[in-house]
Amino acid sequence: MKKLETKSTVLLKHHLKALKMPTMHEECEKIAARCAKENVDHLGFLLQLCEQELIDRERRAAERRLKAAKFPNYKTLEDFKFEAQPTVNRILVSELMRGEYIEKRESIILIGHPGTGKTHIATALGIAACGQGKKVRFHRVTELITQLMEAREERQLMRMKNQLAKLDLLILDELGYVPASKLGSELLFDVISAAYERTSVIVTTNLPFEQWTEVLGSQRLTGAVLDRLTHHCHILEATGESYRLKDARKRSSKRKNPRSDDKPGN
Repeated sequence: MKKLETKSTVLLKHHLKALKMPTMHEECEKIAARCAKENVDHLGFLLQLCEQELIDRERRAAERRLKAAKFPNYKTLEDFKFEAQPTVNRILVSELMRGEYIEKRESIILIGHPGTGKTHIATALGIAACGQGKKVRFHRVTELITQLMEAREERQLMRMKNQLAKLDLLILDELGYVPASKLGSELLFDVISAAYERTSVIVTTNLPFEQWTEVLGSQRLTGAVLDRLTHHCHILEATGESYRLKDARKRSSKRKNPRSDDKPGN
């Protein structure tokens, strides 16, 4: 009998490997032993085995989506200090984390001074979207424009646009730090225009809308970009002081005024 069981196990593992079910392949003996001990019938055993395969498949898929998104850092909403940025609408951010704006093809614009956590919130929203099964890509605006221009020179622009069109969420970080060339602005507009009502877009910027012309160069083009981005849009403002500046001041203050209990003799 033991030989028959061993042969069955070998054949089962062979079939599971051929069917590309790695978790079932690895866990079948362990789950079979547990089910036998708990007197679970064969359908219960199969159910547990399938559930484990599905859980692991979703975990691996989520990891692939996170890797494909190319986030510069892993940031979650739990790490964001709302008390340090009270101007940020915490209730709205929490609602957006549920991802309904992606289903509605809505956009988000995060406006504020450098260092106020705009990229942190955008990244947290993107990571949440990955966990919800969405295809996400993070781009700094200057890097995206460079890639678009290079793709144009290499006659790969349409291929790159098609890749962007497959996304559920496109994050455009740091719009406004470096003025774009005429061609760069036009290529960026093409991406935003193609995403309109098809792909959700998150934009982080240090500039109020009236100053976007300084980056995009043309009032006509700026108007067209804003028209598409703000049609179905949530706007979040972070007008507080820079985290980095606060931290630098705190460290400087500690160096100048060490606590009395740190002094020798105390």
